Amino acid sequence: MRVLGLLIIIAVLGGLFAWKQRPQAGILHPDDPRVQTGDERIVMLTAHWCGYCRKQQSEFERASVRYRTIDFDSAEGKRAAQALAVRSVPATIIGQHLVRGYDTAALDHRLTPLGYDVY
Repeated sequence: MRVLGLLIIIAVLGGLFAWKQRPQAGILHPDDPRVQTGDERIVMLTAHWCGYCRKQQSEFERASVRYRTIDFDSAEGKRAAQALAVRSVPATIIGQHLVRGYDTAALDHRLTPLGYDVY
């Protein structure tokens, strides 16, 4: 019984710690790329081994989309991924919006108002 009680206490404390560490509404972590994107800048979290990343980058280049990349495997990329709570690439920040994965409909929805015709 003591072991079970101790495990419950540890679980509750762990949950409280995780809850306390969650991002607060409207406040971005300093490593979150949205801190620097404003309303129109585009940042893509990418990796050299990711086929969808290469495909999306090729489409962005073809449509003359102005964007910046962050290497997922770099120290900056690891911090950005943690701040964004993403575990996979591509992850594209368009203004203050995050598009997870190679989601052409979501990308089109966010890029069209900025004057880009990608998809």
